[in-house]
Amino acid sequence: MQLLHYIKSFTNFPDKGIQNTVQLLNEDCTIPFISRYRKEMTGDLDEVQVGEIVKYKLQFETLEKRKTAILKALEEQEVLTDDLKGKVVAAKDLITLEDIYLPFKKKRKTKAETARNQGLEPLAKIIMGQRATDLNSIASNYLNKEVETLDIAFEGARYIIAEWINERSDIRNSIRYQLEKFAVISTAVLKIKTEEEKAQKYRDYFNFSEALNRCPSHRLLAILRAENEGFIRVKVEIEDEKAIEKIESSMITSRNDCSVQIKLAIQDSYKRLLFPALANERLNLAKEKADDAAIQVFANNLKQLLLGAPLGEKNILAIDPGFKSGCKVVCLNAQGDLLYNETIYPNAPQNDLKVASGKISSLVNAYKIEAIAIGNGTASRETEQFIKNIKFYKDIEVYVVSEAGASIYSASKIARDEFPNYDVIVRGSVSIGRRLADPLAELVKIDAKSIGVGQYQHDVDQTKLKNALDSTVESCVNAIGVNINTASESLLSFVSGIGPKLASTIVAFRAENGAFTSRADIKKVPRLGGKAYEQSAGFLRIKMGKNPLDDSAVHPESYGIVNNITKDLKLAISDLVGNKELLQKIVLDNYCSDKIGLPTLKDIIKELEKPGLDPRQKAKVFTFNQNITSINDLREGQLLPGIVNNITNFGCFVDIGIKESGLVHISNLSNTFVSDVNAIVTLQQHVIVKVLEVDIARKRIQLSLNV
Repeated sequence: MQLLHYIKSFTNFPDKGIQNTVQLLNEDCTIPFISRYRKEMTGDLDEVQVGEIVKYKLQFETLEKRKTAILKALEEQEVLTDDLKGKVVAAKDLITLEDIYLPFKKKRKTKAETARNQGLEPLAKIIMGQRATDLNSIASNYLNKEVETLDIAFEGARYIIAEWINERSDIRNSIRYQLEKFAVISTAVLKIKTEEEKAQKYRDYFNFSEALNRCPSHRLLAILRAENEGFIRVKVEIEDEKAIEKIESSMITSRNDCSVQIKLAIQDSYKRLLFPALANERLNLAKEKADDAAIQVFANNLKQLLLGAPLGEKNILAIDPGFKSGCKVVCLNAQGDLLYNETIYPNAPQNDLKVASGKISSLVNAYKIEAIAIGNGTASRETEQFIKNIKFYKDIEVYVVSEAGASIYSASKIARDEFPNYDVIVRGSVSIGRRLADPLAELVKIDAKSIGVGQYQHDVDQTKLKNALDSTVESCVNAIGVNINTASESLLSFVSGIGPKLASTIVAFRAENGAFTSRADIKKVPRLGGKAYEQSAGFLRIKMGKNPLDDSAVHPESYGIVNNITKDLKLAISDLVGNKELLQKIVLDNYCSDKIGLPTLKDIIKELEKPGLDPRQKAKVFTFNQNITSINDLREGQLLPGIVNNITNFGCFVDIGIKESGLVHISNLSNTFVSDVNAIVTLQQHVIVKVLEVDIARKRIQLSLNV
């Protein structure tokens, strides 16, 4: 099978688009670069479509690698025939491939192998022939010191037959079909552990049963987690008698002593070999599907969070709130540099409001503070109220900022390198302030799994999760673009074509040589070769440079086209930039060539209309209900303001200003049927919710979206 045919079996992309995308990938081009700057080659495939090609390309390569290994093993065993080789080469998936290899796979010592060593394989073949009329007489010929009785002889023969049955791909596929269509997942409670407090969150899954193919991803992952933690035992079941009857009908052609032995062998093969392995395979496939769904939800949430509204370059006072240990205050300039830090004690038990208020007022004045960021952790509501009671000489907007993952950043090497002379609390406060200014630039420093916008992240395939989240971060960073003169090493490392080592080199070069004044200067960075420059240049921005195009998404390779346009119009580039009316009059067909077509030309014109425009919205102030400070204050029917802080396939969670977030189940998102939660809400969206139910014992809050 060829790679093109393999990818086409999963997609409806055009042949040329697939072939050219594969070629670009083989040339070490990145997904952002391919989808943004090679539209003519791919047929205008977007990032998601290019990502699909990457996925199936990797699957194909894994399949081909396994085929090569199996062919080598078969050749070494001297069993490789042309027919067998043809089957291996033609296999379209790993399951089919492993079924073909199963009869030849080296096994640990089995009951069948022992029986073969006892000389019982000929007897097994006779039984399978189903022609013998006096089976006892025939079996007596196989008695010896190890096989002392007829029962032992028949049992050994059945072990061999059971293994043959297990190796038949048609039988395996029949059971697979029944598992796929009719399998039920059920649970049994391990009563000795159900009294534990931790077990109560799983009580919905005690003695639970559901069709496996209808079990939603989040429910399956919760069930498997409950099993891993020892609270329940999980089983997958189908109608065993029906499955066994199907095997019998495909094998038994006589009604004699041979058929009796075959029936017994079928039952043994099914219960001991076939069903345990295939039920486990089906559960693993369901788990893999659930992993993919959970990872996709996590990636979608992460994307929305990373592309959250930035406040922009402002002087910010940030506060990491607390009670007994006080509130750590830091002052940051518009570039996010730490200028000052202080600890105040406005909350219990000190309640030193007067001194704390005076310090905040003086810091606001001294550092020309334009906004205040307060972490949403312990004492957040109290600290927010304290700040809002201070009368400043000018209007100061107060924002509550998510602290999720801030402690991870504070203790990280990145934070230690940035602030070697400050403790973790100061670093955390700085992170809170920087998140308000630019969520993307700050959150890329934190392991995405620690940001808190996914569920079951510790239960899913960790390699898949990391790859998906890294791709999401890369996509977001390149979609926005990066100011090469201010970007951190962490941010630069996600730029197309750069990576951690080159990012470190760029930062060191910048520190030694000063700011880059043009994209051409980037070529001077040591070890940044032509390929890295090609992949990264369009995503790197030079603010206030000589050439306006350096602060745009126009790739340097297209500067010549822009120059031709300005030459024809007899204008300077600066006259063209932002002149939407004039840009719309340009006849793009006049500038098409073998390499540059209308897709790229349209992108260039769009970028020239608003070069360097940040597509993200601006941050908005939000205020919680000041009368609600704990779950005990909630009453059914209350309408409350909230912020969507997590989205799942079964609904969304909303921060209503207390420790516990409330769940808006998918059925309570709208008065009409909802199939996709993301079609109704987005992460960080400001909403009004209605309290439906409060379970204080389990700390669960049920909400509905007030629309």
